[in-house]
Amino acid sequence: MKASDLFVECLKREGVERIFGVPGEENADVMISLIDSGIEFILCRHEQAAAFMADVYGRLTGKAGVCLATLGPGVTNLVTGLADANMDRAPVVAIIGQAATTRLHKESHQNMDAIGMCRPISKWAQTIYDPASIAEVVRKAFKIAETEKPGVTVIELPEDVAKGEVDEEPMAPIRLRRPAADHKAVKQAVDLILEAKNPIILSGNGCVRKRAAHQLRRLAHKTGIGVVNTFMGKGAVPMSDEHCLYTMGLGSGDYNNLAFDDSDLVIAVGYDLVEYAPAAWNRTPGKKIIHVDFLPAEVDKDFLVTVEIVSDLADALWQINEGLDERAGDRLPLFDIKGRRKLRDVMTEDFAAEKDDESFPVKPQKILWDVRQVLGPNDILLSDVGAHKMWISRYYQCEEANTCLISNGFCSMGFALPGAIGAKFARADRRVLAISGDAGFLMNVQDLETAARYGLNVAIMVWVDGEYGLIKWKQQNEFDGRHSDLKFNNPDFEYLARAFGIWGRTLTGPNQVVPALEEAFSQSGPALIAVPVDYGENMKLTERLGNVSIPI
Repeated sequence: MKASDLFVECLKREGVERIFGVPGEENADVMISLIDSGIEFILCRHEQAAAFMADVYGRLTGKAGVCLATLGPGVTNLVTGLADANMDRAPVVAIIGQAATTRLHKESHQNMDAIGMCRPISKWAQTIYDPASIAEVVRKAFKIAETEKPGVTVIELPEDVAKGEVDEEPMAPIRLRRPAADHKAVKQAVDLILEAKNPIILSGNGCVRKRAAHQLRRLAHKTGIGVVNTFMGKGAVPMSDEHCLYTMGLGSGDYNNLAFDDSDLVIAVGYDLVEYAPAAWNRTPGKKIIHVDFLPAEVDKDFLVTVEIVSDLADALWQINEGLDERAGDRLPLFDIKGRRKLRDVMTEDFAAEKDDESFPVKPQKILWDVRQVLGPNDILLSDVGAHKMWISRYYQCEEANTCLISNGFCSMGFALPGAIGAKFARADRRVLAISGDAGFLMNVQDLETAARYGLNVAIMVWVDGEYGLIKWKQQNEFDGRHSDLKFNNPDFEYLARAFGIWGRTLTGPNQVVPALEEAFSQSGPALIAVPVDYGENMKLTERLGNVSIPI
């Protein structure tokens, strides 16, 4: 058959249902092969947005999201989204076009070393030079992308290779069993838990994948140990569970940092150091650390691991739970979680402190209280990157894993709007809300048209302050309140929505968030809500959390 037809058949064999992208001349054969394949091609308005869509689609389905771009500027536009997916551990396979192999050796139109550019931001990147290798390359790309820890793989298909003839068949995916935990390491971990006087669990990004959340909840209940999650570990233990001690990650620290200060054992489960440096939570010496993850621990002087369990996360936690039953079943739970009640209550009350605030522009705390009341436990919120991300990370808590998606590894602005499109394609039955700052929103605003064209009811909430708020906040913290000029102008958001043919509203009062969201979710397509936000609360939060003190 034609090589591009085989390529598409291989994608079908991998279970690919959708591809997000912007095609070019060099992908023409693949695009024609897709027409009658049954694979839906989601035509996007920017390659970066396509990569973000594939990123979130992969996170929510557990199967690699697929994106496509042409050579040259198509690939360079794709790169930021791929880097974001790779550092946030999202399975993505990127398909990129390339010039014919007959001119790759010389200076020629749009010819560049795209694979060389993609290697540092992917797990694996490969050019297909021979149609006979298509089946192997495609199978390997999906296998590597989906193997823990998941990430990005890149397939480059030159146009002359795509036009070739080939006599090969697709390779069938084979389900892999992930490696089990070493029994000696598990025993050592159980020893440390039984010896501990004041342990704490740090739940990271790995805990929201596969079956890890269930086993983590079992461990918390079995031991009575409280769980603090990172920004990307939200929902691994439900917000309503008394073992949930909420989220850490603010640079100035938080109440739950005090629990780490006083702990003698930290059980770090699925924790990626890229999210929140150990120096920020390991502020006092003498702790023992159990590292439980799919990969060995990073070398960091503030993350000196006592016991390292490198295996499938759910299996490691299951073995620890079984070990505790065997050796201490008659005295479980080992600790009284009610001892953490004061800490949890203080934070819970803090989250609700501004829920009835009547000031305008609206305080971040008030907005997020109202958002939480509207979204159900299985609905999905996506946070862009900016000052709002810090507020969402602290104030928006979750009942279920993968219901609050935050880019906190690579931290790319422009993530939330296209990510929400990917989320809606993956989870059509759920409400999907993207929250962006006015800076990040305009970085990928063009794909509002994509959401409108496909009739996707995603709500996009823009927090409006006319500045790069997070940069201002960080400069103020470091330079005694001073900051550089970070102001910019904004469009009229209602007119902008109208220009895209969608519903839009700019709020003019503090009590309009809930009704605006309900109206947004009643639309047949996307909806845009602009909320003037009071970022004067930023420095107040920094000052308050810099002086926290509470019996824990």
